[in-house]
Amino acid sequence: MATGLGNLSDYKSNSLPDGSSYKITLVVSEWNESITNALKIAAIETLISLKVNSENINTIHVPGSFELIYGAKLAQEKNPDAVIVIGSIIQGETKHFDFICNAVSNGIKDLNIINKVPVIFCVLTDYNLKQAQDRSGGKYGNKGIEAAIAALKMSKIRKEENK
Repeated sequence: MATGLGNLSDYKSNSLPDGSSYKITLVVSEWNESITNALKIAAIETLISLKVNSENINTIHVPGSFELIYGAKLAQEKNPDAVIVIGSIIQGETKHFDFICNAVSNGIKDLNIINKVPVIFCVLTDYNLKQAQDRSGGKYGNKGIEAAIAALKMSKIRKEENK
């Protein structure tokens, strides 16, 4: 859904699935909370605007981005229509950034391969706080909106495949 340097959050709601029958779980990292909270709020607002009942939106909080994998696994076990993982990894002075980014992306990929509940990747991997702010409500929109849209689209695909 990302496009070159545009506002990544523009969408046409009339082309999206009606979310009234879907259950979505968000797994949100507490690390870089100002960023992850902005992503979470945008995702929830978008889901509600697309008719997902607020009672069908659950949230699990985990300490950091590495823990998103386990949180998503637990969420999948409750069989929602989709899971959105929300995190923010900002590069520091060590290789820790590389290890965590790789582990989280591979862990989420593995969950998508192993299980039937789609996990949507809404984890920012930025070089600095400004880049994270730009993608969590700043000049590049809010990736939480994109994640909510992806969750609804994947939920629809999953339901169509299970007919």
